[in-house]
Amino acid sequence: MTVTLLVITVIISVSVGFMYQLTKEPIEAANVVKQNFAIKAVLPDYDNSPLDDAYEIDNFDGAAEKLICYPGFVNGELSGIAVKTWTKNGYSGMIRMMVGFDPSGNIVNISVLEQKETPGLGTKITKPKFKDQYNGKNPSTNNLKMKKEGGEIDAITAATITSRAFSEAVERAYKSLEKAEKFEK
Repeated sequence: MTVTLLVITVIISVSVGFMYQLTKEPIEAANVVKQNFAIKAVLPDYDNSPLDDAYEIDNFDGAAEKLICYPGFVNGELSGIAVKTWTKNGYSGMIRMMVGFDPSGNIVNISVLEQKETPGLGTKITKPKFKDQYNGKNPSTNNLKMKKEGGEIDAITAATITSRAFSEAVERAYKSLEKAEKFEK
C-alpha cells in the first residue's frame, strides 16, 4: 500500500514538473506580448523598445513593491512613460494596470492588466466609458477622486470601491514618478 502511494506520488510529481516546464516559455512569451500591447496602448508614438529600456522606481509611499517604468522616445527625446502600477484596494483585491503619461505628467491612456472585480460591475473599469475620463488629466492639477467626494471622476454605479481603487493606482503611478523626478519641470 505504501509503495503504491509512493509510486503514484512520484508519477504525479514528475507529471506536474514536466507540464510546468512545457508551459513555462509559452506563458512568458504571452506575458511579453501582453506587456507590449499595454505599453503601445498607453504611450504616445515612440521609436525605441520600451521593454528594453525599462527601469524600476520606488513607490512614493514606501510600499515594498516597486513600479516598473517603460519610457518611450522619439529621436532620443522622451515622448512618454508607461508605468505598471497596482492597488490592493479593489473590491476583490489586486488591480494591476499600465498608465501612460506624457513628459509633463498628463495621462495619455490607461490599460487594465489584471483585475478580479465583480463581473458586470467592477469589471467596467476596463471599458472606455470609465477609463478614458482620465485621459488628458494631470494628477497634479486635476482632482482624480470621485465626483461625490468633490473630484472630477464619475464612479461606476454600484462599484464605488473599485472606482476609488482605480484612481488610487493612477495616483500611485503619478506620485511615484514625481518623487523620482521623471517629469519635465
